[in-house]
Parts: sequence; C-alpha cells; structure tokens
Amino acid sequence: MVATLTDTKRSAIAQKLADMKAVQSLIVTIDQQLLKESKTQKVSERLQDMFEDDQKNLGIVETTITQYGIQSEPSDKVNKMVDQIQQMMQGSELNFYEKLAQFELLKHGQVMSGLVVHKAAQVVGADVETAIVPLNTVNFENRAHQEQLKGLLEYVGTQELTGEEPDQSFWRRLQDGVAAMSGIVGGAVTQISDADDVDIMSIIYADHQKAKTLIREIQKSDDPARTQEFFGQLYQDLVVHSKAEEEVVYPAVRSFYGDANTQELYSEQTELETVLNAAKQLDSGSDEFIAKINTIKTMVGDHTRQEESTMFAAMRKDLSNDQREQMATQFKAAKQKLQQEMAA
Repeated sequence: MVATLTDTKRSAIAQKLADMKAVQSLIVTIDQQLLKESKTQKVSERLQDMFEDDQKNLGIVETTITQYGIQSEPSDKVNKMVDQIQQMMQGSELNFYEKLAQFELLKHGQVMSGLVVHKAAQVVGADVETAIVPLNTVNFENRAHQEQLKGLLEYVGTQELTGEEPDQSFWRRLQDGVAAMSGIVGGAVTQISDADDVDIMSIIYADHQKAKTLIREIQKSDDPARTQEFFGQLYQDLVVHSKAEEEVVYPAVRSFYGDANTQELYSEQTELETVLNAAKQLDSGSDEFIAKINTIKTMVGDHTRQEESTMFAAMRKDLSNDQREQMATQFKAAKQKLQQEMAA
C-alpha cells in the first residue's frame, strides 16, 4: 500500500517555491517604494519597467506553484526577513542609493533561489523539471534586473557624491547587458510565459504532459521508494486536475461541445479515479501495481487525446481569447484550493 502521497524532498521544494513567492511579492512592494522616492526621470523609467516585469513574474511564480502541485507556506525565517526588509525600505535610515543596493542583493538572492529549485528538480524527477519550466522567465529577468540595478547604482551614487551625472557611456554598457540576458530569456523554452494572459488550453496541456512524465518515471523505476514517490505525485495531480476540470471546464463547454461528449469526459475521469484509488492500496513494488499503472497510462492517453483534439478545437471555435484566459484563472484557483485541501 502506498504509505504517503507527499515525499519529503517534494515538500521541501514546495516550501522553497512558497519562499520565492513571498520574496517576489516583497520585490513588487519595493519597486513601488523606490518609484515614490526616485527624483530622476531616467531612474524612474527603468524602475517602472522593472515594476511591470516583477508584477508579471509574481503571477508566473504563482502559476508555477500550481503546476508543481503542492501548496506550502513560506518558512518562518523568510517571513521574518520579509518583514525586516520591508521596514528597512520604508524607513529613513537608508538613503536612496543604499536602498537600491539592498534591492540588488535581494534580486541576487531570488535568482539563486530559482537556480537551486532547478538543480533540486533535476535530482527529484523529470516531472518536477516539467512543472517548473515557467520559472525560467522569472530567473532570467531577475538576473537582467541585477544588471540594470548595477547601472542605476553607478548613476545614483555618482549623483549623490558629486551632484552631477556620470559619463553617459555606462547606459550603453547597461543596455548591452540587458540585451544579452534578454537573448537568453528568448531562448528559454517556456510553456507558460505570462500568467496574466495564459490560455486554459496551455494549462490543461501542461497538466497532461506532467502526468505522462510521471507515468514514464514510474514505469522505468526499479526502486519501490522512488516508485511510491512518483505515484504519490501522480495521484494528487490527476485527482486535482480532474476535479478542477469538472468544476470549471466541463460545465462551460457542455453547451457547444455536446452533452454526450462532455458526459464521456466525466465518466472517464470517474473510472480513472477508481483505478487510482485501487492502485493506492497496492504495494508499489508488486506486479499488480504495475498492471494498474499500465491501465492508468492507457486511460490517461485516451482521455487527453480527446481533450486535446476535439474539445480544444471546440474551445478555439466557440470561446474568445478573453473567455479562455478567464477560464484559465478560474481553473488555477480551483486547483490551488483543491491542493490546499489535499495537503490539509
């Protein structure tokens, strides 16, 4: 019998992602604070661009957590750090230059957290790597922001010391650095690049790919403990995905996708959950368990082919871009609630 649905390593990554969300939210708050204190148009323009990126990236971190499949809370030490930095940035003890310097350090820490999550994903499993792909955008843009902040520090520091602007050639160096980082961002493969306008079909497709990756990991594993870990995540992901679709997607598509087609999807997911629950009762090293996984693979394959072909075609035809984006927002919210309930 599968003893647990959440592996310790996966829980640790979930908390790290929650820490990143808390820090990214702090970064957005600091952007706004620095914009209020900026007295130079050039500096304000760059801070405004950064603020817009950071708002978008907060959404991407939230989306990544939902796709990862395990909800967590930030650690106590991160919550304490956030409170301390917020007080420091809002106070008058530091001048504008010193606040920019602290902000650059915070960005560096966020970049390193993102890189650590990627390295941990390589250790834990291919499904984790698949789920956190959107985090690439956040990591690279925060790295580009570091380069921008270094330029702003040079500009503001020279002004504070001399009352005059520095040699303007450094702006070119700054733009070259940002362009180099933008090239890396452009080359990064992301399934979900902007949390604000993501399409429901992109989210569903990403869920499907993650489930198929987990099934492959289970089938090739010769370690019962690892098999149990992968199945625990597969079970949670498929149950949450199914219930969120039944709550948000299927009622919305029934009118144009048809009663028979929609009911078939409902029935397939009910049958799949029955098989998942049966597999959960078996020893993860047994032949019976592997047979159930083979059945799950077939059921998932048949179900996802129908959704990705006929249901997606109907959604493209009968739903506007705005409607598909709104459905994606509702679907993610439903998944987050279900993940929290399952964790509890």
